[in-house]
Amino acid sequence: MQDKTLYLAWQGSDENRLWFPVGRLDADTQDSKYRFRYTVGAKQAQKHADFPLLLEFPKLDGDYWSSELFPLFQNRIMPPSRPDFHKYLEVLDLGEGADPVEILAVNGGRRLTDTYEVFPKLLKRDDGSFVSRFFLHGNRHVTKGSQKRLNELTPGEELYVAVELTNPRTNLAVMILTTDYHVLGWAPHYLVDDLAMAMAESSGGYDAKVVRVNPQPSPSRQRLLVELSSPWKDHEPMSGENYLPLVD
Repeated sequence: MQDKTLYLAWQGSDENRLWFPVGRLDADTQDSKYRFRYTVGAKQAQKHADFPLLLEFPKLDGDYWSSELFPLFQNRIMPPSRPDFHKYLEVLDLGEGADPVEILAVNGGRRLTDTYEVFPKLLKRDDGSFVSRFFLHGNRHVTKGSQKRLNELTPGEELYVAVELTNPRTNLAVMILTTDYHVLGWAPHYLVDDLAMAMAESSGGYDAKVVRVNPQPSPSRQRLLVELSSPWKDHEPMSGENYLPLVD
């Protein structure tokens, strides 16, 4: 089974609003095999933030299989029957042949009706490097000057990345800046630990660039698509305990 792996993250509702990787989806789209398991992060979320198990997956130690993408994930994708589906793929910088898992890996599966998010497992390439694409987070909370600068970005434009150690919400964060030092926003929470470690290892040997700027009326959470790459010598991404499935 040649899997593509996505993780499901959940944000608690307490004052800290902590994020936890609570589930893992392994998908073989060619043979239509889908598997969902809770992760150790789900147990931590239950312990620290009263995480409620999903109705679709009622047992923490369950091992769920399907020949179709589970509704929890399918409902986070625009139906191909929609007349604006082509535009939807364009916003995500994906081609017509993109499968649902590839779409989820970029769009994040975020909805206004819940606090779940979907993200892909980072994988090392043969040379030990990695590439990550993500939509910028937090761009609504930067200055008007930075928002204006974001609108002026062009595909391929170089960006800077900086580790922030005193973020008022999360302490550790990864900022995305223009080369003239406008703070545009932040990398997604689920990448922070791994990105910070990669940047420490590479001593600045990373590259970040603009992939696509989506003008309004695109949602603010899909305004700027960023690509970041870096060498990665010794670290295995997303290998912490919270990412481990509870069932082998």
